Amino acid sequence: MSKRPAIKTYDRIVSESLALFNEHGERTITTNHIAAHLGISPGNLYYHFRNKEEIVYQIFLQYKHFLTERLAAPADRDIKVDDMERYFDTVFQAMWQFRFMFYDLPGLLARNPQMQAEYHHFIHTDLEERLNALFHRFAEIGLFRIDEEDIRPMVTNVWLVAKFWFAFEQASRPKEPISEAAGNRGVCQVLALFKPYVPAEFLPTFRLLASKYTAAN
Repeated sequence: MSKRPAIKTYDRIVSESLALFNEHGERTITTNHIAAHLGISPGNLYYHFRNKEEIVYQIFLQYKHFLTERLAAPADRDIKVDDMERYFDTVFQAMWQFRFMFYDLPGLLARNPQMQAEYHHFIHTDLEERLNALFHRFAEIGLFRIDEEDIRPMVTNVWLVAKFWFAFEQASRPKEPISEAAGNRGVCQVLALFKPYVPAEFLPTFRLLASKYTAAN
């Protein structure tokens, strides 16, 4: 039986830093903490990354790739109602997997100018346009009955809920640790934004989708 290839130190630093940031928050974790957690010397860590901000930036690139890849509209077929569940799952999976980024996003960006510039470009060009295109296609198949001029504000509202949901959970439930159930509550909140625009023929499907996340809370 062949051995699995060892994970490169560079990749271990990124993946274990993500775990530490998610558990303890990015501000409380130093490069010395990361090196000690990995059982390597600080010098070995600095061979790969000059500072913590470079590690955070690489994690951001993973987040960006995750969303870009999974929010792509199908190129080989028409979009379907079932796709909606996959897109909701993607947004909140990303929020959960990279949740430390959203505990104090303004502060995180202020400490990382390289990430700040790319984050804003990604959100306000790539991601916003991708979500707008998806919502237009869902409107075209009749899943939503919404005026053309209301789609972009709806995209903004959805992104605001997703972006600040875990911060809201921290403020409203200060004694409870952030959990995946919190993400499910966020999906339910987003679905509530859509419900007024769902025509009667799609309401049973919509309620079935909502029940999946309600049951998981």
